[in-house]
Amino acid sequence: MELISIGTPLMWAGFIAFVLVMLALDLFVLGGKQAHKVSVKEAAAWSVAWVTLALAFNGLLWWWLDGTAGREVANAKALEFLTGYLIEKSLSVDNIFVFLMIFSYFAVPPEYQRRVLIYGVLGAIVMRAIMILAGAWLVSQFHWVIYLFGAFLVFTGIKMLIFAEQEPNLEKNPLLRWMRGHLRITAEYQAERFTVVKDGVRWFTPLFLVLVLIEVTDLIFAVDSIPAIFAITTDPFIVFTSNIFAILGLRALYFLLADIAGRFHLLKYGLAMVLVFVGVKMLIVDVYKVPIGIALGVVAIIIASSILASLAATRQRSPAAEAGKVSVAGTAGTEHEPARKG
Repeated sequence: MELISIGTPLMWAGFIAFVLVMLALDLFVLGGKQAHKVSVKEAAAWSVAWVTLALAFNGLLWWWLDGTAGREVANAKALEFLTGYLIEKSLSVDNIFVFLMIFSYFAVPPEYQRRVLIYGVLGAIVMRAIMILAGAWLVSQFHWVIYLFGAFLVFTGIKMLIFAEQEPNLEKNPLLRWMRGHLRITAEYQAERFTVVKDGVRWFTPLFLVLVLIEVTDLIFAVDSIPAIFAITTDPFIVFTSNIFAILGLRALYFLLADIAGRFHLLKYGLAMVLVFVGVKMLIVDVYKVPIGIALGVVAIIIASSILASLAATRQRSPAAEAGKVSVAGTAGTEHEPARKG
């Protein structure tokens, strides 16, 4: 199966250059050089900026294709990008739920969270680029991989539906237990540093453990999201650009939703249904190819319905119950020690 991509070498180079510039701006403007808690207003502004840039990119892509490849191709590719971006953006919210749990467990101060997420985003971009290229090669060489991806997504979606309310137990996480047993870990945070040297000996800080868990979490979620985007398009350029735009806005979205994530508890069910839908779409691709417009509509309806249902379900929650909850982005999880002393 030969993969046909609209991406020219110049387009690839231009997009990668754009990503590097935006990452530099994100690091020094949103993050800054000093540790600080990112405000909701700041995060909201950047979230709007990232979404606007993604839509502007899609518009420019449509305009360029309309003049070079024709209106039909331009419409198709623009819909593919938009659908892929919506799926990846939605699935990234599931990452945020886990990030919140990790930060809460380690009682990471809000002003230190942003540096972990900076490196988390950088690692996510590298990992997803590698996985997208590998996935594109597999699909081009072995058509049956599409069925494997589809079956995996259906299985993952059903599993998410069954275990949506079950929270992972970090105390039993094998990677965390290994790091605690084999690394010298400081008892307290050392500002934003991941390692420190004491008496000529290298020690790791609890923030390093958090970073490793964040990176592994994104790798696990990428195993779901990468096959999902291949259900929409096999064009490597569309897969890559829609994925990266979703990842670029992940950090700002985290700080935007950190204190209200509990209000979207039903979104997990919606994300699970999206995975099942795109999985089925892949499984029946040789029998019936679901039009991209319909796929976009179905995904949008599922996500919107789960968000509205979540808001409706939590609207009647008493103020006392809300006040009793500790902010995850702030002081939640203080009952846990940051890490066991190495």
